[in-house]
Amino acid sequence: MSLLVLENASIAFGDQTIFNEVSLRIGAGEKIGLIGPNGAGKSTLFKALLGMQALDGGALNRARSCRTAYLPQDVLELAGDTLLDSVLNTVPGRGDIETRLTNIEQELQETDDVDLQMKLAGQLADLGEQLAHFEVFYSERQAARILDGLGFQQSDFSRPTEEFSGGWKMRGALAGLLFQKPDVLFLDEPTNHLDLPSVLWLNEFMKELTSAMVLICHDRDFLNRHIERVVSFEPEGLRQYTGNYESYLEQREQEEEILEASLRNREREVRTMERFVTRFKAKATKARQAQSRARRVKRLKAELEADKPVAPARKLNFSFPEVSRTGRDAIQLKDISKSFGDLHLYKNLNRNVYSEDRIAIVGVNGAGKTTLLKIMAGELKPNDGEVVYGSNVEIGYYSQHHNELLHPKCTVLDEVRAVAHGEGESFVRGVCGAFLFSRDEVDKVIGVLSGGERARVLLARLLVNPGNVLLMDEPTNHLDVAAADALARALQSYNGTLVFVSHNTSFVNQLATKVWDISDGDVIEYPGNLAEYLEHLEQRNATNPQAVNLITKATSPSPGPSHQKSAKTPAKTTETPAEKTESYEERKARKKREAQERSQRNQSTKSIRHTIGKLEKRIAELESENKGLETELADPALYDQYDQYEKTLAHYQDNQKKLGELYGRWEHQQEALESAD
Repeated sequence: MSLLVLENASIAFGDQTIFNEVSLRIGAGEKIGLIGPNGAGKSTLFKALLGMQALDGGALNRARSCRTAYLPQDVLELAGDTLLDSVLNTVPGRGDIETRLTNIEQELQETDDVDLQMKLAGQLADLGEQLAHFEVFYSERQAARILDGLGFQQSDFSRPTEEFSGGWKMRGALAGLLFQKPDVLFLDEPTNHLDLPSVLWLNEFMKELTSAMVLICHDRDFLNRHIERVVSFEPEGLRQYTGNYESYLEQREQEEEILEASLRNREREVRTMERFVTRFKAKATKARQAQSRARRVKRLKAELEADKPVAPARKLNFSFPEVSRTGRDAIQLKDISKSFGDLHLYKNLNRNVYSEDRIAIVGVNGAGKTTLLKIMAGELKPNDGEVVYGSNVEIGYYSQHHNELLHPKCTVLDEVRAVAHGEGESFVRGVCGAFLFSRDEVDKVIGVLSGGERARVLLARLLVNPGNVLLMDEPTNHLDVAAADALARALQSYNGTLVFVSHNTSFVNQLATKVWDISDGDVIEYPGNLAEYLEHLEQRNATNPQAVNLITKATSPSPGPSHQKSAKTPAKTTETPAEKTESYEERKARKKREAQERSQRNQSTKSIRHTIGKLEKRIAELESENKGLETELADPALYDQYDQYEKTLAHYQDNQKKLGELYGRWEHQQEALESAD
């Protein structure tokens, strides 16, 4: 059954055609991966299928009662007063039924009219039956399970939605989409704001997903696991292929080989006929045949010109230069302690990075992955202890926060030239070209570039001077899947030492030879890549069921202990057989007892939750303020007002410092709350 159908659809923005006369069908339960380079039009196609983007031609048809849900790359607000409410309220009709139930119950208590009581009782029964449907398919227990898997604490469920930062709002929005079980689910880079444990949990959860799905994702493994059809933006237009991403690559390669062979054969046929025409056009006995073949040559040339393959889109393709060797101990962390106010991330941490190590740092958000990387890079000083660099060590650092390393007023050419000491202009432009910046594109200022373009500028700088110890924080963020693969290939041939943080499972598995798991302020080292690490944990947990690890906890599909209910939201979980046999008085007593227990739990953590709320409110304020400042800094007109530009930049940098301290204090309070719970 077709749920959504695009028929001969076309969209263009000015002179740029996004797609032309495209037809696409999405059937019930289909899992589709949408791929193509950044800027090709993937998000535009999403919006066209959702009816959010008007078509210049063609039509969009959708099945009656087809429900769609969309996760964009940026989420501004959540629907609902509290986090749990925001998830429960994503199901159409539930809130209306609950409101009507409350109103009828109130009216029933206030009237003495027997006939009216009977009528209201009948309405109450009908509404209760409708609500029972929601309780079976959309229980609060299921909402709690999803929130837990995406990294939220039970204490977060009753918190106001406006207290959450942008990344956590994105997780809340994803939880709502997974909970409501739409007919077609559109996910635009759903793993971008998740830590590795949450990505692994989402992998398990999506195995149960029955909805049709259209997915944009830069994680190759994630795509392979969850799609069965590929819709791809190719130079000749939108194409469709059966199978997962690996199957698409094979089919596309075979398709290109067949097309090239067909063109060569037709060109050879044209040359043969041209020789015949040239040889016999003046010969009376062959003149008629020569004229016929001349007409055929003209027709074939026109066909060849029309079928001539479009120049392939430029692809990221580079390799790091050979780097010098370091001593055996590249980096030594000696008795490292790091605190942000009351937050104590590490205490007396000792770890060694050896020459030619390839270490992936993993752990939940807030564990201190980026902080540890910054300490090793010398970007952040520890409170105690020291970082000792080995002989001949040269650090190369890639930050996921591009604004920390790139100046918004500089051009692409300026940024690459700044690290290309002693190299000529042609070399600098050549490096820019390798990262898809050519001609006038090298003169763009950093402030107006997209996230993907800024990521490529940072990679270009690293290519010029990578150092022999490379530290990278989420390097695949903002890269499309082909670019992420190109980076992985380049790093595989890099002969230096690599330490990196990434939630991209394919990227980690291709590169890591060791895993550092940050847990409870300590770093636990495991040999092998991510897949081998997870296999080790499974074997360990099989022999020791009591062993708990941040990643195995995150990948568990069940939420574990019953979740604390929101103070504003009545309990609506499916009743057990024992609960169904309770009398009204017994149920009332049990509810009272549960309320008292919740009150006691809340009271014991009230101070901590209050502090967390204040911290997150301030973080949200500063993030919102910085978003506005980034817009100002991206405006070229600001550069003409130098004093104002310096003032705006200083304000932005001051906010960044404050955010660093606030994040540290927030992590500490979260750990304290988890311990108290």
